[in-house]
Amino acid sequence: QVQLVESGGGSVQAGGSLRLSCAASRSTYSSTCMGWFRQAPGKEREGVALIDSGGGMVSANSVLGRFTISKDNSKNTLYLQMNSLKAEDTAMYYCRATWNIGPCAFSSATWASGYWGQGTQVTVSS
Repeated sequence: QVQLVESGGGSVQAGGSLRLSCAASRSTYSSTCMGWFRQAPGKEREGVALIDSGGGMVSANSVLGRFTISKDNSKNTLYLQMNSLKAEDTAMYYCRATWNIGPCAFSSATWASGYWGQGTQVTVSS
């Protein structure tokens, strides 16, 4: 069983920054797809950013230019640098990872055999 442990959430004022981390118990180098998702109260869970095994990245339009996903394979850790935070970024943020061969995308098919972290809360006040 793979464990993903998120950290780095907190409360910040609009315009501020936070960096989320996700420590994996399995090699991130061999992961085919890792990503960040979020869920705000009363809303559906949505994809935020993805990174594939080759370092290719995808970001949701709502965070493009503000959030950056990265990973440090030497530490088996995934990151999400969040800048210029807005009140609408308030949500529980979840790390996901899969080691199955397949496309790296926000769609559920990518994550059929993937793993979830427990989540870390981000609250942005305006």
